[in-house]
Amino acid sequence: MVSKFFYPQEKVAIFIDGANTYAAAKSLGFDIDYKRLLELFQAGCHLVRAFYYTALTENEEYSPIRPLVDWLDYNGYTMVTKPTKEFVDATGQRKRKGNMDVELAIDMLEMAEHIDHALLFSGDGDFRRLVEAVQRRGVRATVVSTVRSQPPMIADELRRQADRFIDLTDLADRIQRQHPQHSVRGPADEAGRLVQPA
Repeated sequence: MVSKFFYPQEKVAIFIDGANTYAAAKSLGFDIDYKRLLELFQAGCHLVRAFYYTALTENEEYSPIRPLVDWLDYNGYTMVTKPTKEFVDATGQRKRKGNMDVELAIDMLEMAEHIDHALLFSGDGDFRRLVEAVQRRGVRATVVSTVRSQPPMIADELRRQADRFIDLTDLADRIQRQHPQHSVRGPADEAGRLVQPA
């Protein structure tokens, strides 16, 4: 199914906005098995690199995303992380945020000269200009998110800018976690609760 989105021998890089992709999958009621996701795209194209972006909470005994980050790091993903920042909001509550947009944008622009196709897992409208910039460099851009959640997780301007849009629901049967004891735990409890993208 994925091969229909790529030309033969097209060099592809995947850029996964961890917090945004986690929220999109959760809104559809499933967890992503990142091993299955990687295998799916390795089988369908010439995958050059798969990047995963997430902020990590430091100085905590246990971080729910740490096992996922470690597994991804050892199993074919290029991990890009940074510490979350703590702040006090207008109501006086302590919150954490960790926005990875700049890191993802820099990596995609740097990879543009080495790839034919960028696959962005995010619905964040801030990436519209990034997609436009890599397209001007001759790179096709596909965005993966969902319009089938309430509200939709994909910004309309990002969807319009992309060369192709893939709804996560169309990949769900190929990438969702089926047997928790045999597959990779998604970043449950991670993005939505601990990290609030700026």
